[in-house]
Amino acid sequence: MPVWQIDGHLQTIGALWARRGQGHAWPRRVPWQRERWDTPDGDFIDTDYCLPSDVRALVVLFHGLEGSSSSHYAEAMTRVAAARGWGIVVPHFRGCSGEPNRAPRAYHSGDFAEIDWMLGQVVRRWPALPRVAVGVSLGGNALLRWLQEAGAQAARSVDAAAAVSAPLDLTAAGAAIDAGLNRVLYARHFLRTMRRKAREMARRYPGLFDVERALRARTLREFDDAFTAPLHGFAGVDDYWRRASSKPHLHAIRVPTLVLNARNDPFVPAESLPTGREAGSWVTLWQPAHGGHVGFAEALGPRDVRGDVTALPRVLLPWLARAAGWRP
Repeated sequence: MPVWQIDGHLQTIGALWARRGQGHAWPRRVPWQRERWDTPDGDFIDTDYCLPSDVRALVVLFHGLEGSSSSHYAEAMTRVAAARGWGIVVPHFRGCSGEPNRAPRAYHSGDFAEIDWMLGQVVRRWPALPRVAVGVSLGGNALLRWLQEAGAQAARSVDAAAAVSAPLDLTAAGAAIDAGLNRVLYARHFLRTMRRKAREMARRYPGLFDVERALRARTLREFDDAFTAPLHGFAGVDDYWRRASSKPHLHAIRVPTLVLNARNDPFVPAESLPTGREAGSWVTLWQPAHGGHVGFAEALGPRDVRGDVTALPRVLLPWLARAAGWRP
């Protein structure tokens, strides 16, 4: 990593500024194609995908809180995947594709039913291609919850999976992001767009939740208690965070799965991470000392101050290929 990225905060923030694997063979931005998939409840999911002409396999990527296909990790992973002849598919959680959704629903950290429907659509759209799934941060926890609920049936949709910087214990992660410097650096940033979406949802569907309390929220805990929990059928924030946390159920996973968490992640306290005994035999834990929250930038030389975030997918995708049993 660049020499100035000396702690988890700098590694987290520095990744946003790092190169995303841009090269002469690629345009500056990933040439996404978009499809809109109609959901059973009258809503839609916008899905961006990028498939090389000789595509051999697919990575289905579930983004993090308020993320999208333009997130640094999505663009970096797409470039590394393309070099292997793999395509990438990014289904956007509702409200994250740049357009408000139609239904009185958003997304949340334990949204395994939505993951199940999205993966089902990918299977139907590209049935001949083998698939792996990657979830980042919130998307990682939601993917793990789907793997746990699906059990052995998950192998019908994916051959292997990985969760990167997932908040496996939402109560611990929520307390961390709402405290001290994290509240200034991160919680305030997320809440800016989340409160705007809550206001728009209340305008279209009055009475679903206490909009004034959601707009007054200054912590993620307050916002999830006022908006996320009641909108998705939870009794409150404690009920939501408890039921949505993936850490207690890792042993239920029956597909080869990598769970990657840096021990200096500002969002995910190291003491909340699982042990090998808690993970079970299908789960591999990687818990490096450094990397921040979806950081993992690599300096390409002694004078490289930006770094490049393709370092993560260059390690992650070969692991998935081996775990899936795919030929090199």
